[in-house]
Amino acid sequence: MGLRINDTAPDFTAETTQGEIHFHDWIDGSYAVLFSHPKNFTPVCTTELGYMAGLAPEFAKRNAKIIGISVDPVENHDKWKADIKTATGHEVDYPLIGDRDLKVAKLYDMLPAEAGDTSEGRTPADNATVRSVFVIGPDKKVKMTLTYPMTTGRNFDEILRAIDSIQLTAKHQVATPAQWKQGEDVIITAAVSDEDANQRFGGFERVLPYLRKTKQPGA
Repeated sequence: MGLRINDTAPDFTAETTQGEIHFHDWIDGSYAVLFSHPKNFTPVCTTELGYMAGLAPEFAKRNAKIIGISVDPVENHDKWKADIKTATGHEVDYPLIGDRDLKVAKLYDMLPAEAGDTSEGRTPADNATVRSVFVIGPDKKVKMTLTYPMTTGRNFDEILRAIDSIQLTAKHQVATPAQWKQGEDVIITAAVSDEDANQRFGGFERVLPYLRKTKQPGA
């Protein structure tokens, strides 16, 4: 059974490009974005790691830490970082986990249990399911997951947008509609009465009997 939203994100200890971490301790009251890669020195992932490095300040504004993982050992990560800088112009200064024994990949259900216990000799095709994103809250609960195919680069702007929604809806009894972006109108949840909605949000628009929109709180 794979991880579901609101499951506790599995804890682990791992070597990274910034030393050993204990994952739950590393989160330390922040949001965390764990994004995985099937193997080092692969073209799509090289572009992704660089793009994430460019977005690092935006994640920091949202109290969100970013951490990458590849099944290859940490010493290979350091070599890969030079290629990433060449390809994208961005320096990777967030940690990259080395998962040479595949423990984290299996823990997060990105590889099957029978995948073996070493990254040695494995190809990107062998690791094809290690291509996921997990957004984890300060409470260590999984808030969102995404898994992409090998040939499709991930949209990390969407991860930022989703974190904006997750943080907003955790604070207020609202939801966000399709294509919502920071500052746009939101949906009032069914748990809020009309009277309470008027008091909380200063009014609302009833689009349908079950659909009420209002201005984003705090926008």
